[in-house]
Amino acid sequence: MKKYQPAIVLFLVALFAYGLLIPRLGFYWDDLPISWIGYQLGPEALTAYFATSRPVWGVLYQATSRLVPQSPLYWQVIAFALRWACAWIVYLVAARLWRDKSSLALGIALLFLVYPGFDQHFTAYLYSHFYAVLFFFLFSFWCMLRAMESPGRYWAWTIAGMFFSALNLWMTEYFFLLELARAGVILIAIREERLSFRDRVLRGLRLWAPYLAVFTLAVFSRLFIFNNPYEMGLAGVEESAPLDALRALAWNFKVTLRLVLRDAWFKMFELPEIENAEAVLRSYYLVVAAVVLVTAAGFLPTSRDAKKTIWKNLLDGMWMIGLGVLLLALSGWPFWLIGFTPSLNWPASRFTLPFMFGVALTFAGLIALIPWEKARMVILVSLVSMAAGKQYLTAQNYVQDWETQKNLFWQMTWRAPSIEAGTLILMNEGALDYYADNSLSAALNWIYAPDNRSDRIPYVLFYPTTRFRNALPDIEPGLPIHYDYLAGGFDGNTSHTLSFYFDPPGCLRLLDPEVERLDRLIPENSLMRYAARLTDPNRILEEPRAAMPGVYGPEPEHGFCYYYQQADLARQFGRWDDVAKFSSLALSFEDHPYEPAEHLLFIEGYAHDGRWERAVEISKRMYEVSPEATGRMLCQLWERVETETASSQERSEALSSVKSMFACTP
Repeated sequence: MKKYQPAIVLFLVALFAYGLLIPRLGFYWDDLPISWIGYQLGPEALTAYFATSRPVWGVLYQATSRLVPQSPLYWQVIAFALRWACAWIVYLVAARLWRDKSSLALGIALLFLVYPGFDQHFTAYLYSHFYAVLFFFLFSFWCMLRAMESPGRYWAWTIAGMFFSALNLWMTEYFFLLELARAGVILIAIREERLSFRDRVLRGLRLWAPYLAVFTLAVFSRLFIFNNPYEMGLAGVEESAPLDALRALAWNFKVTLRLVLRDAWFKMFELPEIENAEAVLRSYYLVVAAVVLVTAAGFLPTSRDAKKTIWKNLLDGMWMIGLGVLLLALSGWPFWLIGFTPSLNWPASRFTLPFMFGVALTFAGLIALIPWEKARMVILVSLVSMAAGKQYLTAQNYVQDWETQKNLFWQMTWRAPSIEAGTLILMNEGALDYYADNSLSAALNWIYAPDNRSDRIPYVLFYPTTRFRNALPDIEPGLPIHYDYLAGGFDGNTSHTLSFYFDPPGCLRLLDPEVERLDRLIPENSLMRYAARLTDPNRILEEPRAAMPGVYGPEPEHGFCYYYQQADLARQFGRWDDVAKFSSLALSFEDHPYEPAEHLLFIEGYAHDGRWERAVEISKRMYEVSPEATGRMLCQLWERVETETASSQERSEALSSVKSMFACTP
């Protein structure tokens, strides 16, 4: 049992940090496009998607997509298992390098496991495959150490290590240069062997040679066969002033190290904006307390390491720091060479992933320099428990974002039961934290074209602020749109556009091209006032063809937003009796937050139903929220009402009242 105690401790800490909310987590960011391509468009499309950048990694995706269903639950479990497995291998490697420091080896693994700089674990479909490659890399280290311990099976273990090293090197560039840290691992592994300097160098080179050969072959293959997705190289250095380029590189190096070693740990003290914050914080404190108990219990039985001199402890700590610094120095080159600085902001925080092992070793080495054992344990337990609690809070954020994204598409299908192929969707960004417009395009096609298996992509969703002047040449009608999805292409036109605005807890709104282009409550820098002019409601068909995937179920309860969407759909097709009926049902939900622009629909519906007093009453209430922001909209709406409704005494009185109230001019 004692043999597996570190594995159990790592599992329990991983469970508290990443596992408690697994049933409520979903697909995020690149989970959606890659899984949609792999599962819906088929293996050939997945091959095309990875063909230009990471073809070998694409083979891994093809294999896993055939074996695992397209369900967030399965992928969250797999990501959890692989994250734990990587930490377990880190422990095994550290425990072999420092055999009398089992507690610090466990500390290294725990710091690696809960490192707070990397906060994208819950994007499980994507990062399960990253974790698989990271596991291959770490497992190759372990195989090498086993080969050194087992002369009789040296080549069996070495060939296994070379194989897993090759998988890492050929699949992705994230951990590519970390392979060179193998020399440091070998140096530490043979540090106590009684060898002359010459013999030590020769032994190290013999142990490294097979892996160096694999690395050299991988370098040549990347240079001459496979293009790197980031186009890494020294072209920028060659084309600019060399000294300026080197200064920029040195600055990037310094900023990155400060970020991964210092700033990442300060993230533990940031509290996210979460619904039901009080209940969430109570559960957060329980998680931290549970991790404290688990890690303390895990350290106590292993803390009776062999007593060594202060000098020996210092020396071991320096070896840990040295290997950690070497790993840190090698981790960032895939990003530094393209002038990119890793960040702690989403989604750039993914670039902290290669730094985790180096950070864990560096911190453990610094802690090892502390001469008091209890102080070492207190610091380790505190860091691990706070970081695990932070990961749990991050999971709460992801749960909330998944629910918001599901709510977005349920409302879209209520408002648009079917959309003509070739339609461009424009939508504001900011409503979702962990999705790009590229992600939402995948969900859009998954829902509205569930049977499509061709390389013709029927729909695309753009954030205008992201795509303006590149994929979206301008926010004007009549412009052709082509978007390359790697696995296929979208061809459309800006005249075939639906513009939606989503600012929860407000409802999703299909922007009215006549009225909401004047909506000053929509931030101008969102570009959605301009996008509103492109909306063509005729792209929406009433026949229900959209099919919500099972992972988006069950359908939410029918509340304010459901009846709002039904009323707006009825308005599009001129069913004014239904508009008034659904408007009354929507307004019966008093707990919905007041969003002024949502009431434009109700005003128009009641006016067409002849309920003029009610229409004027809602208009007045809306105007009082912000006369400057809503006045022009209301004037434009009532001008349309005047054009489209029959003359009557009540109508004339209502029109006279609102024109005077809002100072409308012809």
